[in-house]
Amino acid sequence: MEFSREGARAMLLAAQGLAFRPGRPAEKGDVLGAIRRMGVLQIDSISVVARSPYLVLWSRLGPYEPRWLDELLAEGRLFEGWAHAACFVPIEDYGLYRRYMLEGGEKSRAWFSAHPEEVRRVLGRIRREGPVRSVEFARTDGKAGGWWEWKPEKRALEHLFAVGELMISRRDPNFHRVYDLRERVLARALPGWEDGLAPTPEEVRRTLALKAVRSLGVAVARWVPDYFRTPKKGIAGLLEGLADEGELLRARIEGWEEPAYVHPENAALAETVFSGGIEPSRTTLLSPFDPVVWDRARASELFGFEYRIEVYTPAAKRRYGYYSLPILHRAALVGRLDAKAHRKQGTFEVKALHLEPGTEVNEKLITALAGALRDCAAWHGTPEVLVSKSDPSSLVGSIRAAVKDWVGASAP
Repeated sequence: MEFSREGARAMLLAAQGLAFRPGRPAEKGDVLGAIRRMGVLQIDSISVVARSPYLVLWSRLGPYEPRWLDELLAEGRLFEGWAHAACFVPIEDYGLYRRYMLEGGEKSRAWFSAHPEEVRRVLGRIRREGPVRSVEFARTDGKAGGWWEWKPEKRALEHLFAVGELMISRRDPNFHRVYDLRERVLARALPGWEDGLAPTPEEVRRTLALKAVRSLGVAVARWVPDYFRTPKKGIAGLLEGLADEGELLRARIEGWEEPAYVHPENAALAETVFSGGIEPSRTTLLSPFDPVVWDRARASELFGFEYRIEVYTPAAKRRYGYYSLPILHRAALVGRLDAKAHRKQGTFEVKALHLEPGTEVNEKLITALAGALRDCAAWHGTPEVLVSKSDPSSLVGSIRAAVKDWVGASAP
């Protein structure tokens, strides 16, 4: 099978649940379904709009209750682990990541050897008193704190989490991790689990490669390792071997000589793409940590979209803004906008909106973009949308008018 570049984009968006608007209001089970489709849901705590995991789900599900994600973690349907980065992961995949914990963790174990008293104190308190947050340990080392000056107990918690001795039982209302003993969390989430059930390293690599190809719709070898941050070495041979076994289907993407692959579960989807049955129609905003754009090289190759997050760029050197959100329109990434949700004031501020060069500005784009803005703002509980400036500059007035018309039409 051979895909055009447009067909490959349609495969990715359909596999990610981003091709079309949902046909019904979201339910709690849809949150878990979306995470299973993606494989993982990356965690980031920046909340200038919405914290990334919640925004990634909104992009796919539309309005939903953010507490559903919190509840799925607390119920043991999800766990937190290191995958693409720090991520929420379906609990059925726990064994894959437990193998990494068993095989690695040298830095953490070295830290344990150098700080046995801190480890003993932290584990002793959790065993006696139950789950704990880092903030519940008083700072006693005289330092001011901050991101790079964790107190010893916080370091102990994080190292114990990294090697799997502790797990995250839930997040508190401020999104702080609540740590508990692995055995207590697994007794609820995976009764009967023992480390002997963990797959071998080779089985883990095969399984994650298959999952990555499935979540990408159609993939070339160089896209696969980044998805779950697995080794790059030998990936081409691994995928060819999986294709030889019938675990993957061989494909091509127009313009690239290297082979591409499709997961058999997406074979029917591929046939629909070939027949013209899938023409993505969704317009929405994406998190900077959305799977569609988290591999910046893939976003460039597939969408022609050069993207970087400027959170850590000095303000004077930012081109697009502190936390710019990519704009998905149909099957293209047509621009980005720098937004901030002012929840107390009830306003959703778009500081700047930038369209990609060559993007056609027409009524369909304006209406769809205004709809995405108003939907995102309404979900945040910030119904007033303020658009300050745009590139091209003529767009700002059209967007303001389109948003205003919607608000007026929706008023009682």
